[in-house]
Amino acid sequence: MPKTAKVKKKVSKSKTKVVRKPIKAVTKVVSKGPVKISNTYVPKENEKYMCEKHKVYFRIRLTEWKKELIKANNEALYNGAMDDNNISADIVDQANSYIDSNVEMKAINRQIKLISEIDKALRRIREDTYGYCLDTAEPIGLKRLMARPVAKYTIAAQEKHEKDEKVHADD
Repeated sequence: MPKTAKVKKKVSKSKTKVVRKPIKAVTKVVSKGPVKISNTYVPKENEKYMCEKHKVYFRIRLTEWKKELIKANNEALYNGAMDDNNISADIVDQANSYIDSNVEMKAINRQIKLISEIDKALRRIREDTYGYCLDTAEPIGLKRLMARPVAKYTIAAQEKHEKDEKVHADD
């Protein structure tokens, strides 16, 4: 039932009538502009969980991490392309070169998957779901997010997922 308020309404010069009118919920959005944090800022447990400062901190951290990974991948791909010119006649050197490039490509693929996870985390920040478990909606915790900024689950939910994966892998 909507809330009502007593409003005095003049009916005539000498009489006033009390009328009940519904109160409309008005929310005023106070925009203070973007939140700025210092370079040395670290989220604290005594702050409100996933406040604007926390979101800005993790957005910056994830964005910088993504840039570093992209730069490292580009350098690895460029250097790998340069190494292809050194084809040796020795079969052992060729095998060694093949293994090295294979290991490097696996590392690059892992980093590409990590970049995808970073993009998902950045999307969760925009959607205000970052920092909360995808299964239970409980807070993941600052310590876990500091250690693994792309974490999607609480430790208990992550262990359950890993256990389920192991069970399915054994089938």
